[in-house]
Amino acid sequence: MKLLIIGHSVEDHINEEGIEKIKPGGIFYTALSLKSFIEENDKIFLNSAVQRENYNLFSNVYDGFEKKYLKFVDRIPKVYLTLHDFKERGETYESISQGLEINLNGLNVFDGILINMITGFDISLEQIKTLRRAYKGLIYIDIHTLSRGLDENLEREFRTIPNFNEWASSVDILQTNESEFKTLSLLKDELEIAKEVLSFGIKYLIITKGALGAKIFSMNGKEIISTFKSSIKIESKNMIGCGDVFGAVFFYHYIKTKNLDESLTVANIAAGCAASYKEIKNFSKLKNDVFKQYN
Repeated sequence: MKLLIIGHSVEDHINEEGIEKIKPGGIFYTALSLKSFIEENDKIFLNSAVQRENYNLFSNVYDGFEKKYLKFVDRIPKVYLTLHDFKERGETYESISQGLEINLNGLNVFDGILINMITGFDISLEQIKTLRRAYKGLIYIDIHTLSRGLDENLEREFRTIPNFNEWASSVDILQTNESEFKTLSLLKDELEIAKEVLSFGIKYLIITKGALGAKIFSMNGKEIISTFKSSIKIESKNMIGCGDVFGAVFFYHYIKTKNLDESLTVANIAAGCAASYKEIKNFSKLKNDVFKQYN
């Protein structure tokens, strides 16, 4: 299998109980989870930007992947995260990067393309339209910070995504969390929003629901159908990157098996395992931990 992963790498500054920790972030968690899952003949290509001064934050994971599309730049974004127990985390950005360059040559060698809108500026609307025209395979997008605007203080607040129908018509599978889901439409009802989003041509709409689990919507003819999977019971020790892990594992497993229900289950377990890991090094056992729970 060959996968292309597109998204910004960022330096996370995480404020937790008054203590700031600096960690790798952004597309790093997508790569981290795939590192645990990939098999001998799989190749993962990273389309991201890094800087030499802090590449040591990412190198342990990135050095194991294909770096043909990895670019070194003067500065990558810094994200200042404030974590809350019962509401969305606060995000303030510094040094938001320019959009990533997308090489359109030879894209159809990939079995799938996963786009994670880490900063919301990772690729533009015109780029994703061009990508769709050039590429015949599955495109997966995690809406992520595309759902947030950017104010004069570089703080990110949720708002309705401009021209969302054009974004949606360029992808096959779309992932949001519950807060991001509300930015896809002016409608308020979950089912009505799902119907509208699927009408733009998306095959599968996934909503991750944190500690509750995840739901996937699709169309069967004119009928909308949904499947819900509950989360596994864990002691939560980590609130960063769980949605990224979900998306990476779902897409990887779905391409491998073409089994939607199984892929949703495996991804849901993976996100739960990620939430139970206190340290990044624990992710090396992600695949083993997932299939212990699955079996």
